[in-house]
Amino acid sequence: MPIIVNLDVMMAKRKISLSELAERIDLTPANLSILKTGKAKAVRFSTLEAICRELDCQPGDILEFRNEE
Repeated sequence: MPIIVNLDVMMAKRKISLSELAERIDLTPANLSILKTGKAKAVRFSTLEAICRELDCQPGDILEFRNEE
């Protein structure tokens, strides 16, 4: 899939654990893990907004498009 999720990179930069971030954005750790590992098929804008607010970043810091030609 050409959409790459860099959530783990941003979490490491901000020194925040998956469980702590999940609690702060009111998401289950299992659902956040699915997003973090790139296995999610979709992400709600409200979830993306909450992640960006907590990590003090932009959506482009978390999601990246790579053309697979």
